[in-house]
Amino acid sequence: MNIELRAVLFDVDGTLADTERDGHRVAFNAAFKEFGLDWNWDIALYGALLLVTGGKERIRYFIEKYRSDILNRSDLDDWVEELHKAKTKHFVKLLKHGGIPLRPGVGRLIHQLREQKIKIAIATTTAPENVTALLETTLAKDAPSWFDVIGAGDIVSKKKPAPDIYYWTLEQLRLSPQQCIAIEDSANGLHAALAANLTTLITVNDYTRRQDFNGAIAVLSDLGEPSHPFTEIAGITFSEKWVDIHLLNYLKKR
Repeated sequence: MNIELRAVLFDVDGTLADTERDGHRVAFNAAFKEFGLDWNWDIALYGALLLVTGGKERIRYFIEKYRSDILNRSDLDDWVEELHKAKTKHFVKLLKHGGIPLRPGVGRLIHQLREQKIKIAIATTTAPENVTALLETTLAKDAPSWFDVIGAGDIVSKKKPAPDIYYWTLEQLRLSPQQCIAIEDSANGLHAALAANLTTLITVNDYTRRQDFNGAIAVLSDLGEPSHPFTEIAGITFSEKWVDIHLLNYLKKR
């Protein structure tokens, strides 16, 4: 029996906006400078570090791999926490200057979902402050209130590719996975969504386009616009060239 779509669950970084290369990476480097560190995460290194989800976890991984001398700090956990808070501050500042727009089709789809009374939710590992700032600067000041659930940051202990953030979000929505679809951009996100039994649509970016998306219902360049059609990369072939409610329902019922 086909079940109508009741909710769309969005990842944030790389899915709603290309925030990684010219957003989070720049903010990390600004925080390092503020803390008097000589670290510099260039574009290639940051792409490798993105395999680790969560900002604090990414810092810890970098320390363990490249700066093991830092592991001797007795206050390491607190220090990483403060470094990450500084990074978040710099990222929010970047967003407020308006330099990071939404990806093609994102704003259009969110507005259509609201008009059609389809629930919308966020399921991400990024900090809540980052989510709020992105939504406020790209959609509207009250945009965070448009979302029925925002699952972000440390609200669950295990981050993607663990499915915990999706379990939590589904529980808050009081919906089953069969009533929802997830939109992701990375293999880690895909694994998390699939483990939660969610049909998952992928829109790739420069950092993720070469990842393995086996199991995704479709892999697209972006959500597309009538004036800017998406490119099909893998999965189902469509007659439509931009993602809307009709296409999402079609995908979910496959």
